[in-house]
Amino acid sequence: MSTAKFDEGRLAQVLVAPIISEKATSIAEKHNQVLFKVLQDATKPEIKAAVELMFKVEVASVQVVNQKGKTKRFGGRIGRRDHVRKAYVSLKEGQELNFSGEAA
Repeated sequence: MSTAKFDEGRLAQVLVAPIISEKATSIAEKHNQVLFKVLQDATKPEIKAAVELMFKVEVASVQVVNQKGKTKRFGGRIGRRDHVRKAYVSLKEGQELNFSGEAA
């Protein structure tokens, strides 16, 4: 595993939340990938190391998408939602993540 280069405190913060949606579920089934919301300044090697450390699985690759926040109106004012950085984490063959039962 490649966790030696990174600070464990930093790795604990890199993954903000798993993304659980219809699209994420279909991607998990078809491509054995898991989606995470990650910090704006997180790098691919950091994300890989964080997933391997937290979930004890082997990561094949990481793809990253920066999603711009939508512009929304709040009453008369115009604001915007926060930008989101998503990580598509590909797991190696035979590996899987289960969010529903953590103790399993």
